[in-house]
Amino acid sequence: MAEFILVAGAWLGSWAWDDVARELRAAGHGAHPLTLSGLADKQGVPAGQQTHVRDVVDEVERLGLRDVVLVGHSYAGIPVGQAAERIGDRLRRVVFVDAVVPVADESFASMWWQGQTAFEARLAEDDGFWVPDAADFDGQGLDSEQLARIAGGTTPHPGATLTEPAVLEGSLGELPATYVKCLLDGAEPMDDVAELLKSEHWRLVEMDTGHWPMFSQPRELARVLHASARA
Repeated sequence: MAEFILVAGAWLGSWAWDDVARELRAAGHGAHPLTLSGLADKQGVPAGQQTHVRDVVDEVERLGLRDVVLVGHSYAGIPVGQAAERIGDRLRRVVFVDAVVPVADESFASMWWQGQTAFEARLAEDDGFWVPDAADFDGQGLDSEQLARIAGGTTPHPGATLTEPAVLEGSLGELPATYVKCLLDGAEPMDDVAELLKSEHWRLVEMDTGHWPMFSQPRELARVLHASARA
């Protein structure tokens, strides 16, 4: 059995994984949802991107885990991908759930469709935070109860984590990885992900749901994660 570190994307905390973690534990795995600094129950904690990388690495080391599967959803793919390099032989696999993957010297903002300058301007309008917008969750296979749950739990995301560049020591293509593509959020992976999927170490899994499968299809996502640990 594996030890899963579960990291949700922007605006979310460990609570987002409650349903998935329950399924993983029922299957005999360890499941350790993690809130990144500055979010949810850790609001007010200063955070840059490398803070979030350390959050992940420190959790693995604090718990003394081995056979670790790091799971990064959406934005969290950036710190999780960097952390996967840094935990050495503790890593069994890294799973990117409809995620942005880290690119050396690039930030989340620089890879955003409107670019770093536009993103920084948006952050400045909200005191340095990325504020969730209900429209972002439309058309993603979420019912009214799931939307209400998300709306009740989201918190503004600290902007420095989104504008600071990633630091990579090697090629992500050398890591054992699974990429989960949620088809309601686009039929094809982003170009940088498509390139990584050419590696013999990477696998692609598709889910017929939207960008937040931990809410829309938690049981199915848990099955994907279980299978990834055996890949």
